[in-house]
Amino acid sequence: MLDNKQIKWLEAEAVNSATTRQPLYAARKKVFPKRASGRFRQFKWLVMAITLGIYYLTPWLRWDRGAFAPDQAVLIDLANRRFYFFFIEIWPQEFYYVAGLLVMAGVGLFLLTSTIGRAWCGYTCPQTVWVDLFLVVERAVEGDRNARMKLDAAPWTARKLVLRASKHAIWLVIAVATGGAWIFYFADAPRLLGEVATGTTAPVAYVTIGVLTGTTYLFGGLMREQVCTYMCPWPRIQAAMLDENSLTVTYNDWRGEPRSRHAKKALAAGQPVGDCVDCKACVAVCPMGVDIRDGQQLECITCALCIDACDNIMDKLGRERGLISYATLSDYNTNMAIATAGGTRPIDPTLVRTAGGAFSDKLTHFHVRKISRPRTFVYMALWSLVGIGLLFSLMTRNRLQVNVLHDRNPQFVTLSDGSIRNGYTVKLLNMTPEPRTIVVTMQGLEGAQMNLVGSDLPAGRSFAIPVEPDRLKTLKIFVRQPANQLRGQTQTFTFVANDQAGLESDRYIATFNAPETTR
Repeated sequence: MLDNKQIKWLEAEAVNSATTRQPLYAARKKVFPKRASGRFRQFKWLVMAITLGIYYLTPWLRWDRGAFAPDQAVLIDLANRRFYFFFIEIWPQEFYYVAGLLVMAGVGLFLLTSTIGRAWCGYTCPQTVWVDLFLVVERAVEGDRNARMKLDAAPWTARKLVLRASKHAIWLVIAVATGGAWIFYFADAPRLLGEVATGTTAPVAYVTIGVLTGTTYLFGGLMREQVCTYMCPWPRIQAAMLDENSLTVTYNDWRGEPRSRHAKKALAAGQPVGDCVDCKACVAVCPMGVDIRDGQQLECITCALCIDACDNIMDKLGRERGLISYATLSDYNTNMAIATAGGTRPIDPTLVRTAGGAFSDKLTHFHVRKISRPRTFVYMALWSLVGIGLLFSLMTRNRLQVNVLHDRNPQFVTLSDGSIRNGYTVKLLNMTPEPRTIVVTMQGLEGAQMNLVGSDLPAGRSFAIPVEPDRLKTLKIFVRQPANQLRGQTQTFTFVANDQAGLESDRYIATFNAPETTR
């Protein structure tokens, strides 16, 4: 075991402390997080690269949908009211797919939080990702924690002005790129980029870029942890999602207390000493300015950087990792009961170790089965049920639809030969990116025939109608029934629309009205 003197103690105080809460309207205390290194930091780098890559690169992906549809893989086409996602095309009347995805996202967030805590906040939340990116720039320009603190406290000089201007300039470039990337989801990206560069695109595009540039710069660069603390509702909600078997970042004070910077002197004096050497490395790396040793707090986003910092210290001291770790409240309470002899005495680190210094076999450690509980299965079942339902609906949906509106005034017309005529507006919707020939046929209404208004086609019970790709075709149709075939004041019949290729069909039951005297 190395001597504690080889550990560097940091002057770091928690900005957001569980023991001393700041007034709601207190001036912000700046947080200067130190760069961390370790497996969780590496995982965060990976997540940041993936999420930023998806956001910035997705609009540039191509997907061949044929000659009659856009070839952008992901496109929200507001002008034509379409949403394209690779091979999926969503029409406005199919918005329930988007609603279903939002339900899945909500249930998935509940599932994630109930099992592994605020992992969304710590790794994949856009606020977390962009703050991480802005911190990378800040460290590259101004240096790590101590250098940034000194620079912030120093008077304004040419050097400080250049460093600050460089940092904010890069932040603004990132913010502009963020706003610019967003608008590319709503139009063809290469064409829109050219229009933006030449100043020929619509003003709304520049307004959108400006708004998103401002919010990205403000939230990611200037406000940072304040967004999570004061603006985001999820820290207040997530507490209801947690229980004693949820994984959270935990300071295991059953092995860390009593903390001491002079362990050898304390041991020589016969005093109990825990593993925590009070180096405050966990506080220094926290982007939220939290001291995890104060316990769970609203501000903690469970990014686990404090775990990396503490593990590095434990490695230097030759002690076991995990003084700060992911743990459940159930395991923590069990181990705390061992360390305090059932709560009858202060924490005694000798109670959790054997005479040889190893951890006692009585200690409880996390196992994946502990998060496999009824609550988890309910969330998983609900999430899967919605997902399977959406997938089934997506795979079996009909891309041909027919809708019929009966004329309201007049509801019927009596012709000179005594026959009765009703008027209908028939709408054929071709929801594929290819032209189709749709055959509209009458079923029922004995002796009746259709006339297609504006067409030279003779009257009949069936018409072949060409419909353009991704378009709605509106037809005006008159249906006439001879007087001797009338069967009452109201009759029903069916308009059937069939793809000429025989792939899809749809039908609509319509009403044929006649005078009351014909009953």
